[in-house]
Formats: sequence, structure tokens, C-alpha cells
Amino acid sequence: MTDDSLANIRNSDAGLTGEELLRIEDLRISFGDFEALHGINFSLPKGLLVGLIGPNGCGKSTMMKCISKLHTNWTGKVFIDGQDTAGFKAKDIAKMVANVPAEPGPLFGTTVMELVMLGRYPFVNKVWWESPEDEKTVREALKTFGLDHLRRKSVALCSSGEKQRALIAKAYVQEPKLMLVDEPTSHLDMKYKLEVMEYLQNMARKDMTILVAEHDISLMARYCDMCIIMKKGSIVTIGDPKKVITEDLIREVYEVDARVGLDVDGEIYVLPKRYIK
Repeated sequence: MTDDSLANIRNSDAGLTGEELLRIEDLRISFGDFEALHGINFSLPKGLLVGLIGPNGCGKSTMMKCISKLHTNWTGKVFIDGQDTAGFKAKDIAKMVANVPAEPGPLFGTTVMELVMLGRYPFVNKVWWESPEDEKTVREALKTFGLDHLRRKSVALCSSGEKQRALIAKAYVQEPKLMLVDEPTSHLDMKYKLEVMEYLQNMARKDMTILVAEHDISLMARYCDMCIIMKKGSIVTIGDPKKVITEDLIREVYEVDARVGLDVDGEIYVLPKRYIK
């Protein structure tokens, strides 16, 4: 596979079925003379956990920021649940799309409950004042994500795993159709990596589509229904991780020799061996 052959793969090629939730047509964005995304085209059905995989700088985070309109200087079309988002304001997007960043950002003494309550902001019409319904929604989310006993604790004092769960809970209470998650396990130990991915997988089973940008290929292959593989601002392939993640693909995309196999439970593992000089 060469750079000239990096192609956008249609859902018919990937064997995807179901009602469409996200469709992207000819998405492009440039920063000065550098084109970061080269005409991205794909669509996703509802109710999937999708891994977005590729080396640093390949365009994963950039694409997610275009979808959520954190970047606005892109061209092309983005449809969410059949609606063209071209004329949507940030608050309109926030009612359909939730972002989970890798880090919570400045906190200034914010408690866990206050952070999660911020996820209800898109539904406020005038002056911010949480309603009893908002508080009920947030408390239920705190219990769901095992955070209720920490609700008065400062987020700054929480562990990495607790912070990540709080960020996911904040996105969850937005009641989004699409959740965009950026490197959710990058600072977590093995236990919390598995815990976070199981939370995401369970949410996707409830008719929410979740797109996760992540470097742990083995983790993505285990939990995701499908994977989108990117390189240099283009899509290389898209499909069932057990079919698309191969030693040849790892070599082409990452410039690394690796062993790809199945363990005794039939789960994919990827073992990097050496980089290609």
C-alpha cells in the first residue's frame, strides 16, 4: 500500500449496516500551507463504538474538532442524524455532540459534581441555574460512573481514572447522539483502561455512537465494533478490527514491524517489535 493508494472506504466495503448517525463528505482543513485533512469521506451507523487509530499528527484530533466545530475553517459537509451542521451554532452542536478531552483543563477548585453539571449547560435557555431535573440527571450519572461518593471532592485532587470517569459523565449528561473521545486511557493503568473502555462500550450499546481516538491498538481491537485507520490526513481503511488490523497495515501506517495475533480468547493483540529505519 502506497500513499497514492490511501483511499476513503465506503460503508459497503466495510460491511456496515444500520441507521446512519454520522456522515462526512469531502472534509478538508488547512493550516497555512499545510493541508491536515485531504477530503475525508465516511459514514457511521447508530450504536457503534468506533476506534480512530493512526500515528501522531495523522489528523485524528483535527477531524474530531471539525465535527464538533471547535475548528471552523474546514470545507466539506458534516451530517449528524441526517442534519447538515453547516449553519449550526456551538450550542446547537453541543445538543448532539459531546467531547471528552484527554485532560479536563483548568479547574480552579471545581468539584466533581460541578464538573459533571457543566454537561447540562447546552439545555439552559437564559441565566444558568440547574433545575431539579438537571440535578437528578447528574446524580444518576455520578452513580452510574461510580463517582457519587466523590461528588464534593475537587477534581484537581482526583486520580487520573476518576478524572476520566468524571469527563465521560459530563459528556454523558449532555445526552448526545455522538460522543468524541480523545485518548481516554493515555494516563491510566491497566485496570482503569479496561474500566473506561467498558463504560464507553456500554454507552454505545444504548444507541449512541462513540468515536474514540486512541494509540493502544490492542485495546481498540478488543472493544471497538469497527476501526478507522488514518495516515497523513487520509483514511487508509475502515472496518472490523479483526479484519483490517494486520502486520502489513501496522508496517505501512506506523513504519513498525509488529506481530498481530489472537490470544486464547480470540482477542487481537499487537506486539511492536522494531521501528523501520
